[in-house]
Amino acid sequence: MKVQRACKHCNYITEEETCPLCGNPTSEEWQGYVIIIDHTKSEIAKRMGINVNGKFALRVR
Repeated sequence: MKVQRACKHCNYITEEETCPLCGNPTSEEWQGYVIIIDHTKSEIAKRMGINVNGKFALRVR
């Protein structure tokens, strides 16, 4: 089973060593997550600065 990692810059959750969205390194140390289904209508996505759908960590170290 692969370990889920979160991007240190945009908080996107992936299994890759680098983020597929922004290309920055990812970390195994993250807490909580939110799933954005429709970023155009989501108030949470607007507050977090998210402009794509997906799974995002709430806190990344």
